[in-house]
Amino acid sequence: MWEWRRRVAGWRSAAAEASFSSLRHLWFMMPLFLVAGLVVFSGPRNSFLLFASPFLHGGGGDSGGGVFNGSSTPPSQEIFRPNNSSTHENLTSIPRPLLPTEHEETQNGTSSSSSSPTVDVGTTSSSSSRRYSKLEILEAGLARSRASILRGNPTKDDFIPNGPMYWNASAFHRSYLEMEKTLKVYVYQEGDPPVFHFGPCKHTYAIEGYFIQAMDVSPFKTSDPNQAHLFFLPFSVTMLTEVIYVPESHDWSLMKNTAFDYVNVVAHKYPFWNRSLGADHFMLACHDWGPEISFAIPNLHNNSIRALCNANTSERFDPKRDVSIPEIHLPLGTTAGLLGGPSPSKRTVLVFYSGGLHGPIRPILMKHWENKTDEDVQIHSYLPDGLSYYGMMRKSKYCICPSGYEVASPRMVEALYMGCVPVLIKEGYVIPFSDVLNWKAFAVIIPVGDIPNLKKILTGISQREYLRLQMRGVKMRRHFEINNPPKRYDVFHMILHSIWLRRLNIRVRDDVHHLS
Repeated sequence: MWEWRRRVAGWRSAAAEASFSSLRHLWFMMPLFLVAGLVVFSGPRNSFLLFASPFLHGGGGDSGGGVFNGSSTPPSQEIFRPNNSSTHENLTSIPRPLLPTEHEETQNGTSSSSSSPTVDVGTTSSSSSRRYSKLEILEAGLARSRASILRGNPTKDDFIPNGPMYWNASAFHRSYLEMEKTLKVYVYQEGDPPVFHFGPCKHTYAIEGYFIQAMDVSPFKTSDPNQAHLFFLPFSVTMLTEVIYVPESHDWSLMKNTAFDYVNVVAHKYPFWNRSLGADHFMLACHDWGPEISFAIPNLHNNSIRALCNANTSERFDPKRDVSIPEIHLPLGTTAGLLGGPSPSKRTVLVFYSGGLHGPIRPILMKHWENKTDEDVQIHSYLPDGLSYYGMMRKSKYCICPSGYEVASPRMVEALYMGCVPVLIKEGYVIPFSDVLNWKAFAVIIPVGDIPNLKKILTGISQREYLRLQMRGVKMRRHFEINNPPKRYDVFHMILHSIWLRRLNIRVRDDVHHLS
């Protein structure tokens, strides 16, 4: 560990020298920056927003997705503020999405290509023979992807998403197929394990290691950064806490400096970070400290796409730019023994929960329901002797998934794995993949204030509706499964698809063109 810290110190020294060298050119470049800014702010701004899920267009109430505040999203809450960078445009500033909902498609027919914004890549008014840069050609390809998704052409596939579990199943399907056809990701090669290109796989934060390893062998990965639509920063926040952090020191500076220096190194070695100020870059972290580490790098938390388990809007998670990912606990490093459960008729317990007493919500749950004599309600801070945690999940109709110190918990995915209907009790949580999935179609969402009415709410759900919820949850399980190697529509691809959507909603500009 100390050897690794000495290497980090040497790396920081090299990064500092590179930063000092670049500062010598700052005063010379400042007039050019001002000119570029004037060109951008005086130019046209198009807008593009793909999915009609509630948090993407300010919906709330009974939406069932988006920002989680019990059962609704405050309509007055301003979640997204466009970033006025001179190197990229946000295409999400319009008040409503251009992609119609399923209801709108049914009423009005398939949307035409004329409704989507277009990028003219053939000619310009100044020169009909101008040669286009690699970036302009790349952005033109993304514009074609947007148009293809919006057009709604019928497609064939071995899996066709359908049902009320999706906000717009056909739009999701078209977008997913476009991602498979188009998306290329460049993974920076700088950095050594165990902090970089490595992560935990038998852990509550196993998604970090799994995604890093899967990305390294993925067909989406490209060795040519000029072909990349996205750039992945392959550091593991969990490994930062285990290798760099000094236990009980309460000093996060070494971890933050390591992350900062890594971005500084790639920014000086390659042109891509500075070209977009990080807007086409992404990080992935499941550790609770992921958001805080990202704050050490201003353009990372302001511009980049952050894929986080700790998707808490009170901690500056922005659901129009950031991606909520599921927390998945893999005791054996795989899903072996975790998938499947008995049929609904063999589930004899109404509701189950067992977990530590931490955070603001769980004490309220325990106050009202812990160790009750009611056999239908099995809620414990410590599981009684002789009972199996997974066994109880498989015996139960509903499994409670409350927030702890942080909003994310592996219980939500464990419930889906084992055929138990998740009962989400959280605040400020952006539910994973809620840009695509309608969680209210396969889960129960209960505000914290309704915890005293827990049994009344659950027994008020008819048997017919419970069977619908349970069946739909089993179907949704494929989107949360970890496979090695990854399989289509599994959790790896769902995470990547959410990142792909955010990339479609920006357009990176070529500074050289604007300065010419």
